Amino acid sequence: MLKQDADRVAAALQSRGQLPPDIVTELMRHAVLARFGAGQDLMAVGDRVEAIPVIVSGSIRVFWTGESGREITLYRFGPGECCVLSADSILGNRLFPARAQVAEAVEAAFIPAHMFNDMVARSPEWRARVFGAMSERLLSLMGTLDEVAFGQMDRRVASLLMKRAGQQPMVLRITHQQIADELGSAREVVSRVLEDLRSRGLLRLGRGSIEVLDPEGLAKYSAR
Repeated sequence: MLKQDADRVAAALQSRGQLPPDIVTELMRHAVLARFGAGQDLMAVGDRVEAIPVIVSGSIRVFWTGESGREITLYRFGPGECCVLSADSILGNRLFPARAQVAEAVEAAFIPAHMFNDMVARSPEWRARVFGAMSERLLSLMGTLDEVAFGQMDRRVASLLMKRAGQQPMVLRITHQQIADELGSAREVVSRVLEDLRSRGLLRLGRGSIEVLDPEGLAKYSAR
């Protein structure tokens, strides 16, 4: 690994809380840096997890596909984060239960499963990092399940767009189908919701893009 790459990997490992230098050095000694383009599949249901990725840049989407073919996003993880389902698969000696796909071009340091297991056993700091991330993700998944079971689709669409846009008006490069996949719905349902939000002056719809015109109004709509 080139020094500049090693420095970036070390920064990613430290970005979610400080780890002892010797732990970082040992993790980097075994890690392999890899790059993947958007849309590439990294893991599929039933795969054996041989290494766990820690993201240096970009993001990965982890999702389920139902019998109907609809997808629902379980979570995304980005710089400094690792895939908690990969961690669970390694720790429990289980096969990967979902699908992981590159959302934005990714650089990731892959830590071999045997090294990951060894560090969990030997390092309290690394163990706390891993189980802390798993706890946070569990709470997030509970929120997702609550939204799927009880949330109204218009509020869910508005909330997703608000999170992507932040506090500023901006153009989001996202399709109706991608939103449907993210929320576990049908494209036709999402399109109707987006058209309603457009009629309220909150959005401008384009081909493969959505412009958020009123972030404050969208936030109020999602919280109603």
